[in-house]
Amino acid sequence: MKSLALKNLRGRPVRTAVLMVLAALLSFTALGGTLTVTSLGKGLDSLEARLGADVMVVPKEATMKKKFEDIVLQGSTGYFYMDSKRAEQVMECEGVGEVSPQFFLASTGSSCCSIPVQIIGFDPDTDFTVSPWIKRTYGGELELYDIVVGSDLNAFVGDKLSFYGVECRVAAKLEKTGTSYDTTVFTNEETIRALIKSSLDKGMNDFQDIDPETSVSCLMINAADGTSPEELVNDINIHVQKVKAFKSGDMISGIAGSLSGVSKMIRMLIAAVWVLGMVILLLAFTMSVNERKKEFAVLRVMGASRGKLAGLVLKEALVCCLGGSLIGAAAGLLVLLPFNGVIEEMLGLPFLLPDGASIAGYAAAAVILAVISGAAAAAVSAWRVSRIDTGLILRGDN
Repeated sequence: MKSLALKNLRGRPVRTAVLMVLAALLSFTALGGTLTVTSLGKGLDSLEARLGADVMVVPKEATMKKKFEDIVLQGSTGYFYMDSKRAEQVMECEGVGEVSPQFFLASTGSSCCSIPVQIIGFDPDTDFTVSPWIKRTYGGELELYDIVVGSDLNAFVGDKLSFYGVECRVAAKLEKTGTSYDTTVFTNEETIRALIKSSLDKGMNDFQDIDPETSVSCLMINAADGTSPEELVNDINIHVQKVKAFKSGDMISGIAGSLSGVSKMIRMLIAAVWVLGMVILLLAFTMSVNERKKEFAVLRVMGASRGKLAGLVLKEALVCCLGGSLIGAAAGLLVLLPFNGVIEEMLGLPFLLPDGASIAGYAAAAVILAVISGAAAAAVSAWRVSRIDTGLILRGDN
């Protein structure tokens, strides 16, 4: 019966191709949708981990910038500053625990810089957000003019990059986060102040009345024991002028909401495609059985049992669905793996693919699910085959 099933499939190439395409569509949709939703979730988790602080404080005028959240949350190019007096007032607020400054500087694509990127400076002595991330790939201390680059930048350990005429050495390359931080450059406070000075000397930066030697872009803060982040945010916003404090969780709530909406749409699309695919598969198998009633009747006369006929239909379905679902899963991987950066850009949300083992597991699950679904749709037709009245069929009464 196995060889007969294969011969039947080869003898009806159009029907076989249609069934395989439907199975491929089910597998592609299941794998693509699941990987997309999972990657969005991992991207958001990565962003939360990257923030790594209870509270973030920035100059109030920064919140008026159109790209403010992208600069703070995802490392898009841009900058803003607050003077040291404001920073000191924030640090003196009750309930402040760990606190570490960061400094933003956007390079340009002109002849002064190797690449246009966001450069983030941090203080290694107080930092508790960037350093743990860097230590996953680099255990040493950053020296003057040492930089750490994001995973998507076309630069590698030992390379030299120039910013505002200052040549910097790539000391390490970070692991992927699924956010714009993958195209960001990190360095220590000493190096970024040197870059800022050089940008000023070249007339390519304007700090107006703020002294760049004592200013910072933002403060990353953990609340002290016994103080909630909400209390700390309220205290800072009430007692310190010209700054704005945010709870880190609140800052990503908008991204989380967008992610939830996109994920819901993807799940609805998966369900719609799955229901439609199952209906079409059921109709396809039903039509196939109706067309082949005389063939099945002849096989019954030749000694094939009802169970063997039902098994023949199921075997044909399994072969078609297995082949089709493997093609669909391969197509899903070919779309998602090489073009995940394009997908992230289109969605405008953090997007981080799971590890290889998880991807393989999702692909296997999609294939198995598509095969089971095809077999379930074929089971109805198989049952009808087992109920065929041979005499009526051969007499042409049906």
